[in-house]
Amino acid sequence: MSAVIERPSLWVRLRPLFIGYDYWLIIGILMLAGAGLVAMYSAGYDHGTRFVDHGRNMLLGAAVLLVVAQVPPQRLMMLAVPIYVVGVALLVATAIFGVTKKGATRWLDVGVVVQPSEILKIGMPLMMAWWFQKREGQLRALDFAVGGLILAVPVGLVMKQPDLGTAILILAGGLYVMFFAGLSWKLILPVIVLGGVGITALVLSEDAICQPDVVWPVLREYQKHRVCTLLDPTQDPLGKGFHIIQGMIAIGSGGIHGKGFMNGTQTHLEFIPERTTDFIFAAFSEEFGLAGVAGLLLGFTFLLFRGLMIAAEAPTVFARLLAGALSLSIFTYCFVNMGMVSGILPVVGVPLPFVSYGGTAMVTMGLGLGILMSIAKSRRLMQS
Repeated sequence: MSAVIERPSLWVRLRPLFIGYDYWLIIGILMLAGAGLVAMYSAGYDHGTRFVDHGRNMLLGAAVLLVVAQVPPQRLMMLAVPIYVVGVALLVATAIFGVTKKGATRWLDVGVVVQPSEILKIGMPLMMAWWFQKREGQLRALDFAVGGLILAVPVGLVMKQPDLGTAILILAGGLYVMFFAGLSWKLILPVIVLGGVGITALVLSEDAICQPDVVWPVLREYQKHRVCTLLDPTQDPLGKGFHIIQGMIAIGSGGIHGKGFMNGTQTHLEFIPERTTDFIFAAFSEEFGLAGVAGLLLGFTFLLFRGLMIAAEAPTVFARLLAGALSLSIFTYCFVNMGMVSGILPVVGVPLPFVSYGGTAMVTMGLGLGILMSIAKSRRLMQS
């Protein structure tokens, strides 16, 4: 008599999809998503369907997160090289056949218009983590040099487009992996010192180097204007300095407690440019003040430290390097966006995670957080 094999129930088959998540990470994500929806409702109330579209983008990002969370880190490691190669190939194709808008060639038409540089925001930490995992236990100076070359190729291509904001994010993602892999402080400190000296010299000589007839090496003319506008936005208050000045006015006018939800005058009288995208932090600060900004910063800090905890407990070198780099990349997004709106960094196109409007940025964030969740799940499932 043949044995009867019972087919597992639907719940038994689906149960692995719902266990092993890092619920502290989920709580942090939900808190920031809530703050983003509140900020977008106010800032985008007269921008047609911005609030609804923002919610849809969040759902899309959440779907991406849940799908990627099911992919084990071992499979992600196998995908690292193909994703990097495809990303670099698309950047080369963009340089040759790309779509140019407002003087920048950042997009590629492949039936739909895509921005290939977005792939490298995730592809770069993946590739760098793969490289240093392969060199585990035998790291030499040459290995870091090769890692630097792997990093320099896409960063150079993105700078050529030009897209300074995205290039900074890709560069940061790769450098974070190198730092966690054991890059010596003897190499890091001289760069920091030189950067500090360079910034100090730039500030002190602003009157001389920002003259119209002075040419800056490497940087394009519009990038020179952005730096000079940062040093003194009042030189062109109704032109290039308008963004920075209005952002600082909005942030300062919020005071301790803010003007209240939907009561931001700078926001609703349309003095803040790009108030639903790059400059939404100024709108948020005006309405919720220092208290609201402190809460938002606490939310991002919680997300950062939770990501670093996942990295510290990761089961492999690859997972540890990747989780650490992705966590610090979120910090970079926040620092650069808040810095440019507050007038301490040049204006570049970097969104504020969960808060700024943009489908591509939300999908990229979903990918990064999905990888973090995958690493957390793999650790918990191994322990169980």
